[in-house]
Amino acid sequence: MEPRTSAKRALVTGAGGFIGSHLVEALVANGYAVRALVHYNSAGSIGNLQHAAKGVVSEVELVFGDIRDEHFCQKLTQGIDVVFHLAALIGIPYSYVAPSSYVQTNITGTLNLLNACSQSGVAHFLHTSTSEVYGTALYKPIDEKHPLQGQSPYSASKIGADKIVESYCRSFDFNATTIRPFNTFGPRQSLRAVLPTIITQALASNTIHIGSTHPKRDLTFVLDTANAYLKAAGRTDLRGETINVGTGAFFSIAEAIETVGRILGKELVIVEEKKRIRPEKSEVLELLCDNTRAKELLNWTPQFTFEQGIGKAIDFFKTVRIENADHYRV
Repeated sequence: MEPRTSAKRALVTGAGGFIGSHLVEALVANGYAVRALVHYNSAGSIGNLQHAAKGVVSEVELVFGDIRDEHFCQKLTQGIDVVFHLAALIGIPYSYVAPSSYVQTNITGTLNLLNACSQSGVAHFLHTSTSEVYGTALYKPIDEKHPLQGQSPYSASKIGADKIVESYCRSFDFNATTIRPFNTFGPRQSLRAVLPTIITQALASNTIHIGSTHPKRDLTFVLDTANAYLKAAGRTDLRGETINVGTGAFFSIAEAIETVGRILGKELVIVEEKKRIRPEKSEVLELLCDNTRAKELLNWTPQFTFEQGIGKAIDFFKTVRIENADHYRV
């Protein structure tokens, strides 16, 4: 592929992550010149970008660093038109162990980027939120006006980041849009996430060790989530908007296990383990997306069914679970 020197210049933070790596692929395919930020590590690992389509990595500008460093962020954002901010600490269980690290990365890191983008003249900042900020639903489906509830240190840190972004739009005439994905799944997702945990156990045996099977989640295939970012980036009139991205349907963990078993042709036995269950007041029981604004503002609708997405995830983990499974435990 020829270098795209005149293309719209995009920065993706968290480019080595699950959603980030798919987004980098989509941006390259759509003609963007991409600067991909991967969290610095001594091994030089590019994370999930190693699984990108052939030629993608050689097409992007790879940068290793850490958004907690404000001086680094100043250099990172120079010459950029649009920022897709996905870098974050996302593991909910670890947020109970080390909450201050979530504040440093998710809130302070976002603040560093906002300041850098303001000084660098970035035209559009696409911030990544999470449906976890809503906590247990007070009503369903959940729209963008639903109250925010910090039911875990992780969700509290993301609420803080969302509000910092909101304040920059209101205080400094900054052009930012908040994308709020509900649970995203698919190839490359960490084994610590619930669906890869289920899939990899099902591939190895007929017994699934899991926490509570009652919570229900609105599960969106990763390519649909990436497409929502692309559509939002194509709009110049979304300053200060928050947009939920989800399918508008939800499944319990038990139903997800049944779907995996059906696709694999297995009858799976569920073993609930107390050590895997969140603290009672911290558990989010139901997340169901009202995606009306995504449809109206972005002309976005999911293109993959839950079963289609599960099938693609199963195909992926069949390939990597033996060769490189440890990578997906981060």
